[in-house]
Amino acid sequence: MLFAGQGSQHKGMGAEVFARYPGLVAFASDLLGYDLAALCTENPDGLLSRTEYTQPAIFVVNALHGFEHTHREDRRADCYLGHSLGEYNALLAAGVFDFETGLRLVAKRGELMAAASDGGMAAVLGSSEEHVLKVLADHGVDGVDIAGLNTPSQLVIAATPPVLAAALDCLEEAGIRATRLRVSAPFHSRYMEPARVRFAEFLTGFTFAEPATPVVSNVTARPHRAPETARLLAEQLVAPVRWTDCVRSLLDPDDPLEFTEIGGTALTRMVHTITSGG
Repeated sequence: MLFAGQGSQHKGMGAEVFARYPGLVAFASDLLGYDLAALCTENPDGLLSRTEYTQPAIFVVNALHGFEHTHREDRRADCYLGHSLGEYNALLAAGVFDFETGLRLVAKRGELMAAASDGGMAAVLGSSEEHVLKVLADHGVDGVDIAGLNTPSQLVIAATPPVLAAALDCLEEAGIRATRLRVSAPFHSRYMEPARVRFAEFLTGFTFAEPATPVVSNVTARPHRAPETARLLAEQLVAPVRWTDCVRSLLDPDDPLEFTEIGGTALTRMVHTITSGG
């Protein structure tokens, strides 16, 4: 089972499940200090696009859809995998922490990431990590981090504003397609180190169980283990999302991969690209 992350939010999200889980929705609203259902279905003042609101909203909606799917299908997945923020839903589904703990973690994570600034990100299409880094090096552009490896031909870069602008200019000159992402900071890069330090301190107040079902870490592309969970969740803020490696770790030539995505369709498209060798 795959869980989508930030970017999957949209006005109206969760409307179909909120009424079936009124207790959890009310609990989440009380914990967060605002009406979560109204935020998701009405998006007042465009708040749903702000990271500190986006992340708790996605976490709750993903969780409810995950509960719904498990109850409807009457079976659990063999493995859980989430993209960035979605990894928290994967850990929740695997019993590493409960709903309240997950929501507290995500609310703090969103707060710290929203406080970060002075940078941006861009999606780079049709080129490998090695080629992109070589082009940047050849043009003398320094300070760009690979923030995500979504497919063999789709990656994400992050940097400060002037460095990102220079990187986009030289990629365009080299004939490489790149598009700025609508984010407020260079997530999953060295520039999130202050947030990582603060989040690591926050995580010391929590205890994490061993996953009842394997959860593949975005940082290592290997299954989570309880002693490492806190460190990996903090590290995730500064490390690239190794989505391609995560998916490849689940592939077996003798057993075709079957999966369900919770929260969108973007991950499904990525998985099809990875499994087809594209």
